[in-house]
Amino acid sequence: MHPQLAGWHIGVIGGSGLYGGLGLDEEQQIPVASAFGEPSGSVTMGTLGGVRFTFIARHGAAHRLSASHVNYRANIDVLKRCGVTDVLAISAIGSLREERAPGQVVVPNQFIDRTDGRARSFFDAGVTAHVGLADPVCPRLAELGAAAAEAAGATVHRGGCYVAIEGPQFSTRAESELYRQWGADVIGMTAMPEARLAREAELPYAVLGMVTDYDCWRAGATIDAAEILERMRANVKTAHQTLSHFAASLPADRTESPIDRALDNAVVTPPEQWDRGVMARLDAVAGRYYRARVGD
Repeated sequence: MHPQLAGWHIGVIGGSGLYGGLGLDEEQQIPVASAFGEPSGSVTMGTLGGVRFTFIARHGAAHRLSASHVNYRANIDVLKRCGVTDVLAISAIGSLREERAPGQVVVPNQFIDRTDGRARSFFDAGVTAHVGLADPVCPRLAELGAAAAEAAGATVHRGGCYVAIEGPQFSTRAESELYRQWGADVIGMTAMPEARLAREAELPYAVLGMVTDYDCWRAGATIDAAEILERMRANVKTAHQTLSHFAASLPADRTESPIDRALDNAVVTPPEQWDRGVMARLDAVAGRYYRARVGD
């Protein structure tokens, strides 16, 4: 690994079609346990262009987990435990705008969360924290990802609003039209609570959304899961090329992001009030914050 790039360790959460990994150099598949339950599967660690990468398939091998059954907390927790500094999510999305066509890439900067029944926070027992989420996407990471997708030959749309729905069904036409009225540009099922949890774990996060279809708002449009998955598989080559360009474009030095210290002004419960069980559970997510205040 190039020593000048030692500060970067990129976590990649792969969505539909990216079950086979990233083709990393020095690749190792490692099972990692989480205090928050079972992650989607083992992580794959290695390097790409001299940069450390850790990959996890969001839906597990052979897409065995629907979006509602992904353990988002465990996935983010294991990436943090692996030493990841930044998280890039690659996801299949539907378009709510004519100009954001299938085959193109959208890098959203805002989210509307319409999911329910998913664990949305690491801080659910014994410690209270309220992280800021006004700007849920890391602008540095998003721009690096967008530029890399362009270098790979994709048409890229920077910015836009992603509405996350629970699924597993696709939207009704009325819902699709409603989301358009709300100002949403694309639709998916996984970026929330993923982005929320990444922020709590002090991990800069961005999404490379690969448009597979127009949602059903469009006259005559219907959505077929098999067709969407086929389109996503066709985009795997673009995803791999994008990640290669992304690795090559990283600055030699990773300067600190404000997100690296997102808990500094967010945690309400004094660290000396955390019990051992809570500390063990939050060791990866909040260990930096805790140790900075009470010492090792």
